[in-house]
Amino acid sequence: MSWGDWLILVMVIVAGIAGILVFLNKKAYKRMNEQNEMIEQYKMTQTAYIIDKSRDKITNVQSLPKAVYDSIPKWSKFMKMYFVKVKIGPQILTLLTDKRVYNALPTKKSVKIEVAGLYITNMIGMKSPEEMKKAEKAKKEKAKEEKKLAKAKK
Repeated sequence: MSWGDWLILVMVIVAGIAGILVFLNKKAYKRMNEQNEMIEQYKMTQTAYIIDKSRDKITNVQSLPKAVYDSIPKWSKFMKMYFVKVKIGPQILTLLTDKRVYNALPTKKSVKIEVAGLYITNMIGMKSPEEMKKAEKAKKEKAKEEKKLAKAKK
């Protein structure tokens, strides 16, 4: 086989892999849209006291119901997820969330959250990621200024 034949063979293989990836991507987006519609349908607002936040594998979390653990796909059991331990009314629950909401939730405070089953979809009054970065930057600058003032007083 000449170099031209090898080049054509490699291009056909790459095109085949790209086609498969496009097909899988469309299928994943369709599934994601269906799940988002279901979340929007069952979403309700609750006032909750955030007890604790953790990022761990689902196999290490003991407070989830067995039915939830059994319904999780096998590949998800090895991924680290974001868990939030909350008190809603008299119940203490462990809920799942995504990174954006996890970073915005304060611990040891009462907040209004939107819950769909065992999933926290949103926090009422949550800042956008850009606002959170600006606030964090301002907090660091303020801490630096306080350190400078403390050194100047000494």
